[in-house]
Amino acid sequence: MARTYVITGAGSGIGKTTAELLREQGHTVVGVDLKGAEVDADLSTVQGRADAVAAAIAAANGSVDAVIACAGISAPSALTASVNYFGMTEFLEGIRATLAESDAPRAALISSVSSVQPNFPPLVDALLSDDEEAALAVAEQITGDERTANLVYPSSKRAISRWVRREAPSEGWAGAGIPLNAVGPGIVTTPMTKDLIATPEGAAQVDAVVPMPLNYHQPPESVARLLIWLTSEQNTHMCGQTLYCDGGAEVELRGGDVWSAYDEAVNAKFAEIAGGMQG
Repeated sequence: MARTYVITGAGSGIGKTTAELLREQGHTVVGVDLKGAEVDADLSTVQGRADAVAAAIAAANGSVDAVIACAGISAPSALTASVNYFGMTEFLEGIRATLAESDAPRAALISSVSSVQPNFPPLVDALLSDDEEAALAVAEQITGDERTANLVYPSSKRAISRWVRREAPSEGWAGAGIPLNAVGPGIVTTPMTKDLIATPEGAAQVDAVVPMPLNYHQPPESVARLLIWLTSEQNTHMCGQTLYCDGGAEVELRGGDVWSAYDEAVNAKFAEIAGGMQG
């Protein structure tokens, strides 16, 4: 059955590829981007996001079945925090009520394998407080120092994956029947990464921090197809996950055991639930 999708960042990269694949499958796509899409919008500002939501809903004739948030930048700038976090979360919250009216609503975001890499915890916390003014103040602080400027991007991606995990099981998302999830790519061959991997020296530097043992750097289609499944009617129970479609980079970086560190907290939660049942 044909569905109506809203895709941010549809003017290039993963968003553009996802839109093209969906249209080939017969779906309707309303793209949102600075340029090159159905809706021109600046997701770096509060007003720009609100305008984008209204324009996207209007372009979709008031009916949206799925939202895929792909818009993002990687500059060592406070702007990255605004676009990568608030440009996704505020847009999704703004369109959520319309999305919930669909018979099979779905939402997915782009995170990154960078979400598991070194970041700046005060910035992550400020983003998750949903206080943009405070978050930008922290981001400006660290971008003023070349030793920490590059932490804005991974911090924004850590925050977005944590936001998905926090919000997905809530009444507004799972309670409304909306699966909310993210995809964490590795190094995708898009305009954003073109300069990074243009030379053997640049590629070697990238590969040192994002090792991809399976099939090396990935085409945008590898991520687009996963986003399409997550936002299809077939996905009925995936909730709050960041799926690392990254050629094995997350496994290489975090190793074989990502469970033990959380056993104490999980056991405590089980004990709490069991105690409540006995009571």
